[in-house]
Order: sequence, then C-alpha cells, then structure tokens
Amino acid sequence: MAIARSVAKLLLLTFVTFLVGCDHATKHAAQTMLAGKQPFALVPGWLDLRYTENHDSAFSLFARAGVHGMSGWLGLAASLVLVLLLVLWFRRRHDATRLEHLGFAFAVAGAVGNIADRVLRGYVVDFIHVRYWPVFNVADIAVVIGVALITIASFQRPRQREPGSTPQAG
Repeated sequence: MAIARSVAKLLLLTFVTFLVGCDHATKHAAQTMLAGKQPFALVPGWLDLRYTENHDSAFSLFARAGVHGMSGWLGLAASLVLVLLLVLWFRRRHDATRLEHLGFAFAVAGAVGNIADRVLRGYVVDFIHVRYWPVFNVADIAVVIGVALITIASFQRPRQREPGSTPQAG
C-alpha cells in the first residue's frame, strides 16, 4: 500500500511538472511567434491566438476599476492562494478521491505557471482568445479544470454525520 501511495504521489508530481512545462512552452511559443504581430485566426471570428502581456488580474478587474500598479500585490496574493491550496491538498491527502487529487494537481500547476510568469517577467503571458472572452493561457485553463474537478469531487463525497446522530428513516 505504501508503494502504491508513493507511485501515486510521484505520478501527481510528474503531472504537475508536465502541466507547468506545457504552460511555459506555449507561452514561450506565443511570445516568439505572436508578439508584435496580428492575431492568428484558428477559427475565424471565434478563436484566435494573440499575444498579450497581462499586468493585471483576471478580466483586468483592477484596471477597469481605475487601480494601477498592482502587479506585485497580485503576485503576493496569488502566492498566498497557492500556499492555501497546497495546505488544503495536504490536509485532504489521505481522504481525497483520485478525482480530487487530480483537481488539486491541475489547480496547483496552473497557479505555479502564472505565478512563475509574474515573478520572472512581471506579467502573465496570455495568448488564447475566444470570441466574447478575455485572452487567457494554458495555466488559466488548468486552474479552471482543477477547481471544477475539486467541486465535482466534493459533491460525490458522502456527507459525514454529526457524532451521536442517527440516520434519518426514509
């Protein structure tokens, strides 16, 4: 059993590393091939690749509110969220389902990818643009998938009863 857990941990760590690598490889490709150029239409009118440097939060919320110069604070806030996510994952390590572990792995990988951008570049590289939606990246997709999987897993978990309570007769 201990060997199986060690293998599972190694697989999750490998998966997180793979996702972070994919995120940064695609960001590097976007920077190399798209920076300073017109968007590249994959599905004309619906999906294109366009290089952007995001110095703000998701959906440029701070800029829309007239608040600027938040990049350092955003990096700090994202790092705190990552630490919280890691603590939650650690606390659930024995009770979490495979789906929940996979969700945490996706979310952690996405967070690490974007935090690394903020630390190394001072901004996050975004390059995927779907019509009527802000430009995003692979790390953003990983975070959304991770949160969705954790949410689904939480609904599948059996509810714990209060100590001393009796089951309801149905």
